Amino acid sequence: MGKVIAIANQKGGVGKTTTTINLAASLALAGEDILIIDTDPQGNTTSGLGAEAAEGLYEVMTGRLTAEEALQETNVDHLFLVSSSDDLLGLEIELIGAAGRESTLLEKLRDMREKYRYIFIDCPPSLGLLTLNALVAADSVLVPMQCEYYALEGLGKLTRTLRLVRGSFNPSLDIEGILLTMFDSRNTLSRQVAGEIRKHFGPQVYTTVIPRNVTLAEAPSHGKPVLLYDSRSMGAQSYLALAQEILNGGVR
Repeated sequence: MGKVIAIANQKGGVGKTTTTINLAASLALAGEDILIIDTDPQGNTTSGLGAEAAEGLYEVMTGRLTAEEALQETNVDHLFLVSSSDDLLGLEIELIGAAGRESTLLEKLRDMREKYRYIFIDCPPSLGLLTLNALVAADSVLVPMQCEYYALEGLGKLTRTLRLVRGSFNPSLDIEGILLTMFDSRNTLSRQVAGEIRKHFGPQVYTTVIPRNVTLAEAPSHGKPVLLYDSRSMGAQSYLALAQEILNGGVR
């Protein structure tokens, strides 16, 4: 059975979408069948893969399509997508009176687990119904953290959120790992923050660190994962290393 991993952090701009796209693409290039669910109404994962905001997650969540029917192929072999659109902005209102609304995505993905080695859910940078659905559907959470001053504060908020979700909806939800992103080895603050995160969370932090890299920022405007845009870049090589680390057992 495949593993469902939510990529989440309630703080924006930490590399959630970049990680979703490039980690999934790296695993797919290793020959694994991978599915991405874009739950962010901004649709950056969808556009970053060069896909269209066609019938996708909104139609799945409202029962108009099954997840299988909403699948899109991407420009990476073995990598598939259920796209986002701005229709998701109104989904919380539509589902507000529905029984078990926090478990809607869990039910919709139940039949997909057997078909994919990993299902990655890219979450919005807020704790709304879409993020809650992702956390209820997930086996674990991968947390990208930018190496900056407010990183630990943001992780503290997310940790409290996970504790609440475990207590009410998903008792087996675990932290898959903490990923240091936008790391600049020349920057004293980056090194200090990385050190503090490793001190506090130890084995939960991936060995792989994602550097601050212009190629990672450029690739989405071309609708490609960085591996297809510039496979020799530091960003591409870092996500390949992260994929290998996960395949080797991750942080545990």
